[in-house]
Order: sequence, then C-alpha cells, then structure tokens
Amino acid sequence: MGVAGALTEFRTPAEVGGAVVLYVTETCGYCRMAEALLRRRDIAFVAVDVTDLPEARAWLVEATGRRTVPQIFLKGASIGGYTDLAAMDRSGALARALGR
Repeated sequence: MGVAGALTEFRTPAEVGGAVVLYVTETCGYCRMAEALLRRRDIAFVAVDVTDLPEARAWLVEATGRRTVPQIFLKGASIGGYTDLAAMDRSGALARALGR
C-alpha cells in the first residue's frame, strides 16, 4: 500500500478522510521515520506537508496542544508524534486500532 497520497494544501483529518493522516514538514527526520514505519507495515496514509502553511501549524497547535511534527491522526483522533506511533506499533495497538 504505502502512501495513499500527499497534499501540499491544508486539510483537516476529517476533510482528508484517510484512516491515517500525518502532518509533516520537508526537513523533519521523525516525519520520515513515521512514514517509513507505516510503509513497513503496509499501512496506507496521507501526508499533509505543512512546511509553508502557517494556518495549518496554528490549527495543529489548537487541535493537539503540540507545536512539533509529525502530528499523526488515526481515524480522526490525534495520537501524537513518531514516538507515540512507534509505541503503538510495538504494543500491537496500532494494528488493533486499524482493525488488522
């Protein structure tokens, strides 16, 4: 599966509609690690590049309370960043959350 799509204009998780939505920037190493983890698990995701989108960054802070990327949403709910995703993967919670 891999990447379901990549967007360069801001959309909320509800507007994107994918089960897994990542908000990323061009130079973020943790963003690339999150994408790689999802690809290894054959989990489709949509990456929204917020590098040059201050309105998207402001929305993320409001929605998650965090200023860092990646910000990862599963089925519309924020789960945090890469370390949270990796912990969910290790525990099996990621697969369960996605019905696998």
